Amino acid sequence: MNDEERYRRGANARRKILGDGWVERADANRNAFNAEWQDFITRCAWGEVWTRPHFDERTRRVLVIGTMMAIGRWDEFRMHVRAALAEGGFSPDDIKEIILQQAVYCGVPVGNHAFRQAGEVLEELGKSA
Repeated sequence: MNDEERYRRGANARRKILGDGWVERADANRNAFNAEWQDFITRCAWGEVWTRPHFDERTRRVLVIGTMMAIGRWDEFRMHVRAALAEGGFSPDDIKEIILQQAVYCGVPVGNHAFRQAGEVLEELGKSA
């Protein structure tokens, strides 16, 4: 597979996972400074990793949400929680279970923060539990 094919596959995966609106906003913020980075993550993260056949999309979403909790990347956590709820067929209970599982290994403060962040996303989407 060449870079053009990786980019095409990655762009399709990115739209499927994050939604058209998110990708269109990100593309609107593309400029001379960040364009190469955007191309790189589209080819590599989305075109190489997210499209691999071993794990299904749902498993990959769970892994990413849990990892973002573990490393404290709250903007990315919120982005992937929002995408899982809006695009991925996840329920608020699915998100709750991910947070509970991760909090056992990451600690109570991380769990507290994750519940607050996810709760705000749920409210924004009108899916309050």
